[in-house]
Amino acid sequence: MDPTIFTSVINSYLPDPQAALLNGIIFGIPLRSSKVFYQQLQVVGLLHLVVLSGMNITILGSIIAIMTRNLPKKISLLISLLGIAAFTLFVGPQPPIVRAAIMGSLGLIATLYGRKKTAFISLLVSVVCIAIIKPDWLTTISMQLSVGATLGIILFGTGGANDSSIVKDLRTSLSAQIFTAPLIFIYFKQVSLISPIANLLVSSLVAPLMIFGFVTSILGKVYWLLGLPTAYICYGLLTYMIWVINILAKVPGAFFQFK
Repeated sequence: MDPTIFTSVINSYLPDPQAALLNGIIFGIPLRSSKVFYQQLQVVGLLHLVVLSGMNITILGSIIAIMTRNLPKKISLLISLLGIAAFTLFVGPQPPIVRAAIMGSLGLIATLYGRKKTAFISLLVSVVCIAIIKPDWLTTISMQLSVGATLGIILFGTGGANDSSIVKDLRTSLSAQIFTAPLIFIYFKQVSLISPIANLLVSSLVAPLMIFGFVTSILGKVYWLLGLPTAYICYGLLTYMIWVINILAKVPGAFFQFK
């Protein structure tokens, strides 16, 4: 499926940079906004939102699981896996997406049905299988980010049974960054000290934006007015996200770029 079929729909509803940001979150479309906004995303450590690195898929699956945690475990797992599958098919089964979907699904299954040790073994087995079938995938940044995000969620993403949805959501997001932040530094020589705060403030919006963005693009493709209500919701969430990015990007000493 060609994502541009739907990106044009998003562009018809939203101004820039809201449209560019939503297309990046859903489809991984390179950010076609101003250079200033791209640099702001870099400064606050949120570039992963607009890159199909796998972190969004991992976070999406985990957040759906949290949202459906009151349902029977098998149903919750099924809904989460269907959400990952729908996202994969919607944006197209590109290698980064397939890798992320595999890692996210296995990590989710292991986390829901096993202890941390069992989940870690499941993740390790999946990496070994990929190493045998597609060894060239192991050297890609997107693969390593997917593994890092999944490993962080397995080790640190679970908390107390009485934690609120917001607390669990935030823990999931931060856990996914524990092992991905060092990778970002190694590959891109960047350190964002403000990144944890930025992710705390906007990470909970990723899953709603994916869901409402999907609905907007699909309904809007059928008939423009049908997608208008959810487009307004997306606009509100994206505007808040952009406001946070603009504010935090101005914090002095929050970002270091090493040559």
